[in-house]
Amino acid sequence: MEVKAHRGTDLVWTGYDNSGKPWFESDISIFDFSAIKTTDKAVSDKLQKILKKVIRFNCEFLDKWNAFKIDTYLEFPRDWGLGSSSTLIYLVAKWADIEPLELYFACENGSGYDVAVAGSKYPLEYWCTPEDISYTKSDFNPKYKDQLYFVHLGKKQSSEDSIKDYLKNVKGKDDLVKGIGEITEAIQEASDVSSFEKLMVQHEDLISKHTGFTKVSDHIFQDYNFGKVKSLGAWGGDFVMATSDQDAATTINYFKNKGLNTVLTYNEMAL
Repeated sequence: MEVKAHRGTDLVWTGYDNSGKPWFESDISIFDFSAIKTTDKAVSDKLQKILKKVIRFNCEFLDKWNAFKIDTYLEFPRDWGLGSSSTLIYLVAKWADIEPLELYFACENGSGYDVAVAGSKYPLEYWCTPEDISYTKSDFNPKYKDQLYFVHLGKKQSSEDSIKDYLKNVKGKDDLVKGIGEITEAIQEASDVSSFEKLMVQHEDLISKHTGFTKVSDHIFQDYNFGKVKSLGAWGGDFVMATSDQDAATTINYFKNKGLNTVLTYNEMAL
């Protein structure tokens, strides 16, 4: 995100996609952050909500009525669902000199992990409980990373709707969190892809048990015999992760035969 002083009395906001083309444009009133004109009302409403929450934490933010030109740049296609909304919250919080997670929890109901990731240059192990939030650097860099793939399912899942579904359906949350914590610790010690796959399956089974959500391997990839597939982020949308005991060409061809043309290697996905 680039913020520059601008003539006038409004915020002039432009969002650019990963090809450098504008996908969103809006002139925003500094008075109440409403859109004077916009190409997407839903996006403008979201920006208004975020900016109004900022004032709760920093009442001096934009109090000089100075105009700004704000440009945001996506580094991946818009429909990939890789935390662009949380990254926006992180960037706005940094601009306003407030704590990103505080702003996030004022705007959203998720765990906040993707806000923490937005400000990190390395993998994180993130914990969010009713009592505390903490995250520490993880050294996750597995020897078997060349056997890991990320496959886009071709549809954008709404994080907000997914959180609502989770909160509505989850049962035994304490046991779920405890189980996921144990799996997370075990993943750090997994020395080969076979051990990692067993933990992938445990993770999927645990979430399915506590939410009733259908595992992606049960309704899309029943015939996948090269390894295991698990959902990521919002179940049922965006990306899945797959392991494979085959070469890259064979693995990618399997997914392309299902009409899934975006298949990334671990090195392509991870920084």
